[in-house]
Amino acid sequence: MKVDSLILKDFRNYEGVQITPGPGMNVFIGSNAQGKTNIVEALHLCCVGRSHRTSRDEEMIRWEQPFGRVTVRASQMDGTHEVTVILAKGQKKKKNIKIGERKAERIGELFGHLCGVLFSPEDLLIIKGGPAERRRFLDMLLSQLSTVYFYHLQRYTRALSQRNAVLREISLKPGLRSTLDLWDEMLAESGAEVAARRIEATEKLSQMAAGEHRHLTGEKEELTLRYISSFRDAADIRQKMTEQLFASREEDIRRLTTGTGVHRDDISIRINGKETRIFGSQGQQRSAVLSLKMAQLSYMAENKGENPILLLDDVMSELDMNRRLALEERISRIQTFVTCTDISDLGDTENGVLYQVEKGTLTRK
Repeated sequence: MKVDSLILKDFRNYEGVQITPGPGMNVFIGSNAQGKTNIVEALHLCCVGRSHRTSRDEEMIRWEQPFGRVTVRASQMDGTHEVTVILAKGQKKKKNIKIGERKAERIGELFGHLCGVLFSPEDLLIIKGGPAERRRFLDMLLSQLSTVYFYHLQRYTRALSQRNAVLREISLKPGLRSTLDLWDEMLAESGAEVAARRIEATEKLSQMAAGEHRHLTGEKEELTLRYISSFRDAADIRQKMTEQLFASREEDIRRLTTGTGVHRDDISIRINGKETRIFGSQGQQRSAVLSLKMAQLSYMAENKGENPILLLDDVMSELDMNRRLALEERISRIQTFVTCTDISDLGDTENGVLYQVEKGTLTRK
């Protein structure tokens, strides 16, 4: 996969810019708050339909402008794909997506047209944060590869919201209790699909991340991943989830929330058998996240039959020289977009494309 062009119009601090990236490393250099990360954010937006920095679409629109637009044209083995994301202020639906000339009716139609792996300083939350961060890591990976997965994830989320709403109102409207069977059925059906794909992906990622970790660190450390769920070893996940939802129903009514399901699952990330979140040093945690991202890259390439793009947002300065060199060697054949404040943060950039970024203006060097 290769991005052929990126066009920004009133996006963040860019009034209008068009980029024709190179096939290898594309480096965006500049001081802080000049607009480097905005380039990476725009590409990520066209991959997954959301920003990695904000949940508010309006924040991505240039100051005092009613609309913002990002268009990416990319080449894949099956031809050229064009994605446009249009952001608008003051509307109930603040985001419109076009695939070529066709308006997408659902965000799930976006997935697969531009696939990317993002690594930013915030990704340390995959290790340091709560289970939701680790579930999100898996969900964003799997959604890019399968619209069916995304459909079941959305369906599960909607059913969970409805079930919780019923739980909160049952004390005032006892007749609502009879609707819980319907929501349990929907949760179990879609939850089983989500859990099965997550379990399968975690096992494969564990194998890949272990090899990446050894390559990046040169240490005799074993990095392992394990999906933590009460359904993990069930012969029939759907049946077991149905049984657990029914068994916990009275407790759920008392607590006004659903206490069992894939929204409670987690991923254990361990180095030499010890939980990295608790026992890992800062360096080990950074290496573990980087290994996970490289494993994500390999997993997507294996499933798509071609490499996704790689987005590295201000992470090179966080790595020591050995890890930087190992990373650069690993991504030498992948189209990569890198932001940094100093070119010395990188190794060999001779075959890359360099852009100077200053106050929303790009200058190709």
